[in-house]
Amino acid sequence: MQPQDLLHFTICGSVNEGKSTLIGRLLRESQPMFDDPMAGREQGMTIDVAYRFFVSTRRKYIVANTPCDEQYTRNMVTGTSTADVAVLLVDARQGLFTQTRRHAYLASLMGIHNVVLAVNKMDLVGFDAATFSCISDAFEQFAKPLSFKSISAVPVSALRGDNITQRSANTPWYAGPTLMGYLETVQVKPESVDHQHQAPCGSQHPGFRSRHAAHTQRHLCLQTGQQQAPGI
Repeated sequence: MQPQDLLHFTICGSVNEGKSTLIGRLLRESQPMFDDPMAGREQGMTIDVAYRFFVSTRRKYIVANTPCDEQYTRNMVTGTSTADVAVLLVDARQGLFTQTRRHAYLASLMGIHNVVLAVNKMDLVGFDAATFSCISDAFEQFAKPLSFKSISAVPVSALRGDNITQRSANTPWYAGPTLMGYLETVQVKPESVDHQHQAPCGSQHPGFRSRHAAHTQRHLCLQTGQQQAPGI
């Protein structure tokens, strides 16, 4: 890995999983650069894709904070269309929702090969290893027919900072990397990323629309329910 290379990743999942808290934690514990002035918000809900830029000692990052509400699923495709990695956030108390599975399916469809299942709010379940294992096993079972090359599950508490940038003493049973440790070291070969040269499909510039994302939006029929991802 070259020093200070650039990693695009997206954070997605269902409603109230803690995306804003996680992004805020990552920004506070790294070196934020600047925000996207076009980030759209309505009544505190992310309705468009909000891009954040930060750096660590190993890499530069662009993170897409994608909408989690079902009616804005098309905008989730926008943020995913240029990502190398998807961070799929799950509430440890709730497990996998239909929208969680839908976002995983779309990430696979958009050519993302590396997924992190961030099981958040572990502090609210007493950092229970069995709860974490149950959720991660269920996701791996669901994702078997998808095109992911690697799935890494990380138990985190975005609010408290457990396993975000520093290993947590509350999860002695977990031997994997922190979330930031994963993002700093995941190997992404540009030639292996199907959408490497695509631009976000929500771009306002003529001709700058991701053809793959546009194709996905036309044929998934997400708002009409004519076609659904497997198992959702």
